[in-house]
Amino acid sequence: MADAREGSGGYGRGSNPRRDDRGDGRGSRGGHDASRRDAKGRERSDARLRSAGHRSAAAPSERRRSGDPARTAALAVLRAVDDGAYANLEMPKVLRRHDLSGRDAAFATELALGTIRRQGLYDRVIEVGAGRAPADIDPIVLDILRLGVHQLLSMRVPTHAATSETVALAREHAGAGASGFVNAVLRRAGERDRDTWIAALTRGVEDADDVRAIATSHPAWVVSALRQALRGHEAAGGEGQPSLDDALDALLAADNEAPRVALVARPGLADVDELVEAGAELSDLSPIAATLPFGDPANIPAVRETRAAVQDEGSQLLAIALAEAPVEPAKPIEADNEMAEASARPTTGEQWLDMCAGPGGKAAVLGSIAHLRGHVLFCNESSEHRTELVRRTLRALLDDGAEIYVGTGDGRELGAEEPATYERVLLDAPCTGLGAMRRRPESRWRRRPFDVAELAALQVELLNSALDATRPGGIVGYATCSPHPAETLAVVGEVLGARDDVVQEDAWPYFLDAYDEPLERIGTLPSVQLWPHLHGTDAMFFALLRKTR
Repeated sequence: MADAREGSGGYGRGSNPRRDDRGDGRGSRGGHDASRRDAKGRERSDARLRSAGHRSAAAPSERRRSGDPARTAALAVLRAVDDGAYANLEMPKVLRRHDLSGRDAAFATELALGTIRRQGLYDRVIEVGAGRAPADIDPIVLDILRLGVHQLLSMRVPTHAATSETVALAREHAGAGASGFVNAVLRRAGERDRDTWIAALTRGVEDADDVRAIATSHPAWVVSALRQALRGHEAAGGEGQPSLDDALDALLAADNEAPRVALVARPGLADVDELVEAGAELSDLSPIAATLPFGDPANIPAVRETRAAVQDEGSQLLAIALAEAPVEPAKPIEADNEMAEASARPTTGEQWLDMCAGPGGKAAVLGSIAHLRGHVLFCNESSEHRTELVRRTLRALLDDGAEIYVGTGDGRELGAEEPATYERVLLDAPCTGLGAMRRRPESRWRRRPFDVAELAALQVELLNSALDATRPGGIVGYATCSPHPAETLAVVGEVLGARDDVVQEDAWPYFLDAYDEPLERIGTLPSVQLWPHLHGTDAMFFALLRKTR
């Protein structure tokens, strides 16, 4: 099978089969046959013959010299992600920088985020078309190819438009040599639809989960981890539940769907009706949420003023659950000296702690509820940069006079520094992010299997510190945006097994929908695990722990 190689520009080695001016490859390799002559009988050089197969179908006067704004914006996001940015945070900034809105913004968003989600599959297609490993292709050219393949295989973009526009993007950002290479690879990619490519790429692959990994563009280890998660959290295979294979297929498919834009009306600062009046729709899942079917959330005044924000409904629900779970009354402090009196706890109001608060979304919900109830919220982050993000997120609350304190410190040390201090502690622990791959599509490609063990060790340290910082009768909400059993069930189990001052309580009664009805329980465990394919949220985990003494 001939590959799409080009000898110039450093994007491929070797040369294409020589073609006649129809580009069908039937010309002879030697002699002075008719295929080597133009209409006037002039013999064409080998270089002209080699380039013929790479020419755009458009006439020179019709070819775009630069990419259109939406595709240019999508490329900017991919380049930023390649440099370490987070796609969901970078996308809004790029849209504003390129002054995109409406359909152009929607196209650029789907092009960028959809490309990142399916990049594993596309890289396999590109490798076949280019005849070389993606690692051997210049990074910006590889990103341009990924954008082109996404349009060809997963978007309703006509083949000629996807090819010509992507070639123009390559010409502008990588040069003429790259544009020819991109044109050739995309022609090969466009010879098959996505299902046909998947069938070809998985031919001979025996393990069913390896096939799933290729077809759904997930690393194989992630597919294995999600299978374990569905089993461990009792979300499949039980009575009245789908089979484990069917549930896994549904979860992997949900990971590749663009999530709906969920908004939160921060209690006391905004209400859902205000968001609905601005074009959003009521949520059935969270009482403080609305979903935005189209448009830029930044155009809504409440969002611009940080009285509302974009936030997954699952994140909203777990913050509400922590605020609603009962706290047992504190035992009176018997002060027998001046030091004890000085350290005596206030008799009114509770003290709440968000131990890993950045970037501040859950802290804003907790802070809003605490402010309405006359309580105090302390927010901790491990770096000055993330601490500043929290302050920005909480701006409207702080302006409203909420008693919220934001500081920087090592969460692992807070329990020793402030023992038995807080009534409610949220530990939204650093994790692999395997439950948020719809919104943070790059996470599936950045994480590695060894990250899990390192993060689990940190999570155990943080959870022990959170419990130490909690007063007797108080509660800790342990949360992750990963369903991986090693980061969820195993962490909670290890901590519970090593302590005799903590019990786990059933968290399900505190997860209520927008109609004040309990969410349908999944499995028999006391911890709550939400799922993209079942709830339409990130795969958020929440365990409720009570300090007994």
